[in-house]
Amino acid sequence: LGLLYQEYRDKSTREEIETRRLQDSQTDPEETSPSEETPSEAEPTSTIENKAPPQINLLRNSNSRFNLWQDLPEVQSSGVLSILQPDEIKLQEAMFELVTSEASYYKSLNLLVSHFMENERLKKILHQSEAHILFSNVLDVMAVSERFLLDLEQRVEENIVISDVCDIVYQHTVSHFSVYITYVSNQTYQERAYKQLLQDKPAFREVISQLELDPKCKGLSFSSFLILPFQRITRLKLLVQNILKKVEEKSDRESTALDAHKELETVVKACNEGVRKMSRTEQMISIQKKLEFKIKSVPIISHSRWLLKQGELQQMNGPKTSRTLRTKKLFREIYLFLFNDLLVICRQIPGDKYQVFDSAPRGLLRVEELEDQGQSLANVFILRLLENADDREASYMLKASSQSEMKRWMISLAPNRRTKFVSFTSRLVDCPQIQCVHPYVAQQPDELSLELADVLNILDKTDDGWIFGERLHDQERGWFPSSMGEEILNPKIRAQNLKECFRVHKSDDSQRRKLGSRNRQ
Repeated sequence: LGLLYQEYRDKSTREEIETRRLQDSQTDPEETSPSEETPSEAEPTSTIENKAPPQINLLRNSNSRFNLWQDLPEVQSSGVLSILQPDEIKLQEAMFELVTSEASYYKSLNLLVSHFMENERLKKILHQSEAHILFSNVLDVMAVSERFLLDLEQRVEENIVISDVCDIVYQHTVSHFSVYITYVSNQTYQERAYKQLLQDKPAFREVISQLELDPKCKGLSFSSFLILPFQRITRLKLLVQNILKKVEEKSDRESTALDAHKELETVVKACNEGVRKMSRTEQMISIQKKLEFKIKSVPIISHSRWLLKQGELQQMNGPKTSRTLRTKKLFREIYLFLFNDLLVICRQIPGDKYQVFDSAPRGLLRVEELEDQGQSLANVFILRLLENADDREASYMLKASSQSEMKRWMISLAPNRRTKFVSFTSRLVDCPQIQCVHPYVAQQPDELSLELADVLNILDKTDDGWIFGERLHDQERGWFPSSMGEEILNPKIRAQNLKECFRVHKSDDSQRRKLGSRNRQ
């Protein structure tokens, strides 16, 4: 717990990656893969229960460096490790990690407030409104974390063998975690304000640089502290998932973990929607200003509309049956704006403007990949509008700059089209899987940001290094570079990953098929 949360989180995910690598390398993974979840019959004896509660104060004892529950002197001296079943020990470790990671998180939040927010030089530089945008309601977030951690600590101190923590997670998520939604929803404005302050106020830039150099920060940037709440609420959901995979099936602890996970998922979803709503509204206003309609005008701005993909493609001017391209003049540039419910087809005109010459509802789009017709027609596909702006059917032969760009457009334009690999939700095939070993930040709306140790099903991939994947823990879909991950080759490990995923989401089975496409498609 001497670690700041950024360090703790990185260490934990790296260990998770290495564990999965080890499991994947086994020719017979049954001994090393996670065991079947079976109820543990053994319970601590009455002599253990009657011992004085161990004083494991994580909130105040910030110099403690114990990483594992079984490493605690109180646990080792109690003899409980020789009594508990291996599965119960794994469960104890999972619950203890939730507690210790919250202690590390609180320590980092405290540093954000005491070292940065309350710095007197910084206070003099920042206007009150600037400070409010930059730090938002972080004091509320820290107060909620402290109260949460104290309750977790009290539970740990009740007995050497932790009875449960998910009931505490559930209570605090329902009653207090709405502060995370407020903080995370401000993220777009926070990032913009920070960049603007660095650019416009040299004094601000200088103070931040000096504060970052303080040994307390351990080489971590100011921005890494600002994003802590969003990272924590997402990670907390994964920690509860990890507990859920280890509790006895059909037990009270499973029921409590499912309830906690459901509430956390609601908060995380609200956080994501808050961020998206802020950025989407501004993006739609910007696009609206750039469009000039050659056809009947279509209102672009809508609360229920957002951009999925935009970019330039080459439109073939000749007939669809043409097999050869003697000159590049057969193609002309067009620009597409694809929204979740609408396609707008344009030509770029001077002044960073776009002239709209056709449109269609997204539900009335169909795509067809051309068979191999030589290099000149490589990466070409047919886009059909079943009902265009003139209420007629129209077809466009379009050429993309690469195979990955072609596939990305085809999947975005027609999301229900079958991909190379069937989605795991069918439960019918052994879908290829990949684990993330390098974090990735999405650069386009159709891409998926990845965190270390994320496990994804591979739905499609291209020869030029892109993968279309579906993350197991939240069913979010998107494209990312194949270099960000390592494929999981052991079929038994893949099957185990799917089994755990189904168990986590069995309480909302009817929603599982909707989650991935709702925001991405």
